[in-house]
Amino acid sequence: MTVVSNGGVDLYYEARGDPRPPEDGDRAADTVAFVEPAGYGAWVWGWQHAALAEGFETVTWDLRGTGRSDAPDGPYDVRTLAGDLEAVLSDHGVPDAHVVGAGLGGMVALEYADRYSRAASLTLFGTTADGDRVDADALDSLFAPRDDPGALRASLRNAFGADIDAHADVIDEIVGWRREEDADRAGFEAQAAAMRSFDRSDSLYEITTPARVYHGVDDAVVPVEGGRDLADGLPRGAFTAVEGGHLCFVEESAAVNDALLGDFEDPG
Repeated sequence: MTVVSNGGVDLYYEARGDPRPPEDGDRAADTVAFVEPAGYGAWVWGWQHAALAEGFETVTWDLRGTGRSDAPDGPYDVRTLAGDLEAVLSDHGVPDAHVVGAGLGGMVALEYADRYSRAASLTLFGTTADGDRVDADALDSLFAPRDDPGALRASLRNAFGADIDAHADVIDEIVGWRREEDADRAGFEAQAAAMRSFDRSDSLYEITTPARVYHGVDDAVVPVEGGRDLADGLPRGAFTAVEGGHLCFVEESAAVNDALLGDFEDPG
């Protein structure tokens, strides 16, 4: 991994693969940058890495407060986190990127597209333009201490739409990844505060980047209506309902990955 500093805060990121060279007159948007939900490490995007292994470069990073990045005192705000993403992509020399975010990460993606020029497209999972629509109790239930495997497992119940026993083949692996990569309590609370305080509901018209909004129909953290309203408010937004919950891109990874590949070929 590589480290870059933004305002004295060290941020760790990792790039995999090689972007294809741009064709004459085309934007070189074969880098995909991922922004994770509040509290989770970059492990959440592991299913997407495999699908994009050929033809795309992927960039993942630990949000401030998570993993190996610094954890300054909170609360954080989405504008600062968008600045962190710009520091990462600038340091890596990315001219244009498809920006994929979930939950808090989707809010960061929206803010990033408005404030900076590198976003060629947005893909948003479980995202709302108004933090007041986030179920604060469900969001808080996603946290568990990293040294408590039982609590880590139980806290996945509001992250998935189906009973977590339906995903027993991967739950043990997820618990292991969470123990290594997730935020501690202070980092989670600082990130959750950024999610709850975000509000772009009156200015979505300013974000003209092509945006695909995917939303789990059983998302306990952000109601599916929040995703529909987000897509309706974006000038170039499109909405797709997905089976599953807040981590629908994990639950339904095969279908989501097929959709992503189609979106990146034609960001519309």
